[in-house]
Amino acid sequence: MNAKPPVENHLSSSDSRPFAHVETWVFDLDNTLYPHTSRVWPQVDERITLYVANLFGIDGLSAKALQKYFYHKHGTTLRALIEEHDVDPTDFLDFAHDIDHTDIELNHSLGEAIEKLPGRKLILTNGSRKHAENVARKIGILDHFEDVFDIAASNFVPKPDRRAYEVFLDKHGVEPARAAMFEDIAKNLTVPHELGMTTTLIVPKTFDPFRESFEQEAVRTPEIDYITNDLADFLRAYALPVK
Repeated sequence: MNAKPPVENHLSSSDSRPFAHVETWVFDLDNTLYPHTSRVWPQVDERITLYVANLFGIDGLSAKALQKYFYHKHGTTLRALIEEHDVDPTDFLDFAHDIDHTDIELNHSLGEAIEKLPGRKLILTNGSRKHAENVARKIGILDHFEDVFDIAASNFVPKPDRRAYEVFLDKHGVEPARAAMFEDIAKNLTVPHELGMTTTLIVPKTFDPFRESFEQEAVRTPEIDYITNDLADFLRAYALPVK
């Protein structure tokens, strides 16, 4: 697949797992519950680059290159900074998530769809709880979620590491075979699918220039049951109970 989103709003594989049995709905936050036009992630990414630049006393271009090296090697820049440079994770997260929420729009359609899902709803993010709550509150969906499982709750082990999912499932008593996972990065759905979860990949409606191409590809693999570029519409069409 190329980096462009699919022409169709929703795609599914011939052997996609259904949603009828799902009791727990698990959502990633960034670029999953809001579109890239909300300008959340570009700000976070810029703040991470600035943090790296300040920490090592280097220029912005060098900091960006180092940041991306850390990301590809460790899964998140934070994990690299903790393991290799003993950085205080709370300090890093507070700095990275100090952003402007002006462009995040209230999404009544998504809120109504999530509210109507039968069962529990949880956010599973590599970001901080504070960041997730601030963004979800601005979207108008925070009250529909039982809890937020953030990077601190996983002892700063990020997705797609299997340990992050296992700690999440254990903490919240989630049976993966009766759960669904919604994510914007394909590799983060591999372990959930292996554990038995129904998986949906969220891709942008238009190409996002602030993210790497591989992070927004409509990847069609056995580990991905569904692909959509419109989460609210997808939930209404595929996940809500038929009346």
